[in-house]
Amino acid sequence: MPRRTLLLLTAALLAATLTGCADGTSSPEAAPGTGAGATPGSDTGAGTARRVSDDPAQTLHLAEQLLIKSCMEKRGYEYWVEQRPAADGAARFPYVVDDPAWAARHGYGTDLYRARQEEARRDPNQRYFRSMPADRAAALVGALNGPQPTGLSARLPNGIRVTHSDRGCEAEAERALYKDLPAWFRATRVTDSLGGMRVGLVLNDKRYKAAVAPWARCMKAKGHPYPNPAEARAAATRPDKPWPHTKEVQLASAEADCAGAGELAAVAKSLDTEYRAELRRRYPGPTSDLDRLKREALPRARAIITRGD
Repeated sequence: MPRRTLLLLTAALLAATLTGCADGTSSPEAAPGTGAGATPGSDTGAGTARRVSDDPAQTLHLAEQLLIKSCMEKRGYEYWVEQRPAADGAARFPYVVDDPAWAARHGYGTDLYRARQEEARRDPNQRYFRSMPADRAAALVGALNGPQPTGLSARLPNGIRVTHSDRGCEAEAERALYKDLPAWFRATRVTDSLGGMRVGLVLNDKRYKAAVAPWARCMKAKGHPYPNPAEARAAATRPDKPWPHTKEVQLASAEADCAGAGELAAVAKSLDTEYRAELRRRYPGPTSDLDRLKREALPRARAIITRGD
């Protein structure tokens, strides 16, 4: 599902139309977009980004954004095409930071997080939303997400049922691009949840825990007595006690050195591959549906981008 900055600062408003809970609705997946420095009336990034990419994921994302933009404009609203968000530090390194060059530049990625937050505040979709009176702002969110979170439903592997509107410009764009909207919703929601399951399986695997022990000894020898990577990251990234960037980089760099010097990085990668394959076998329907729907949508996406819809 696309992640739009338009939703980032509208949690209270969305609570009435789109909330996350058991047997409830799917929550908005907010992330920053491309609006840094742009103002309503401009189309930052759209002109240069509107080309077919060699990356299928980027092509699908851009096509969906163009469809949403067209739909919102037909409903009397402005909408700015947003870039596909990059993975943050936690998403890039769910088990251990193992890239020394990345760690030396970003630490655990709090600099990137702060930059995305600042971009979100300047995002033209956000600024447009905030410029509206309350009633029109609510109507805008309804136009994007649909009036009620009904019409689409999926049962996740953990038993939670998530729902979403099958109306609104997001649903209209996905229907145009992927055709079978209910199958797309189920496939994306279930496979998204499988990602979290996979990380949990790796972290609780005895082989991962065994590989953490020499990593912890290495870290202690460097003056960082943390028992596992999760606690090291948590110490450096507490929002109430932010570390200086230099100190964060030092800790993350030590973590990466110890991950490479021992077996932790290799073990984590091997287990991640193993559990990814296992979950695909356990849940073949959603994963194969997602692959098929993306594959079938690619020609349509390329045509949409070429036309500039």
